[in-house]
Amino acid sequence: MNEAISGRIFAVKTAGGQEKTVATFVATRAEIREKKVYSVLVFDAMKGYVFLEAPDAQVVGESIAGFKHVKSQVPGIIRFPDIEKFLVTKSILTELDIGDKVEVVTGPFKGMHANITRIESVRKEVTVILLDAPYQLPVTVDADYLKIIQKNSEKKAE
Repeated sequence: MNEAISGRIFAVKTAGGQEKTVATFVATRAEIREKKVYSVLVFDAMKGYVFLEAPDAQVVGESIAGFKHVKSQVPGIIRFPDIEKFLVTKSILTELDIGDKVEVVTGPFKGMHANITRIESVRKEVTVILLDAPYQLPVTVDADYLKIIQKNSEKKAE
């Protein structure tokens, strides 16, 4: 049986901004001491945490022991679906439909609500009509600047 298949994911709390330092240290220590740390994960979106794939918590504890930037080992095992969203980035374009109500989360229209009127998948742009403006104002924005608030109810009925 492949040992990597039996690995579990454990979280380690680190000092802020020291995630990559801790990851490098743990990987080097595990290699030198021949510990069974299968992988070390650092996510930009998860500040203060490093994730280790290992057979058990004892191996993780031995790998992080005595390093000043490590605050603690988070008790328990992390389920893969909890971190999967950080591994695979899915374009918001796949979720957007014409008529959806969205919020602009970045840029000059930040915080404004809008309805989608056109989607240009190739350019990754979406044309929306701002609802918070005193008159209908169509604006073209990058799809990554949007967050879905409410799906189009007509699309659900089909």
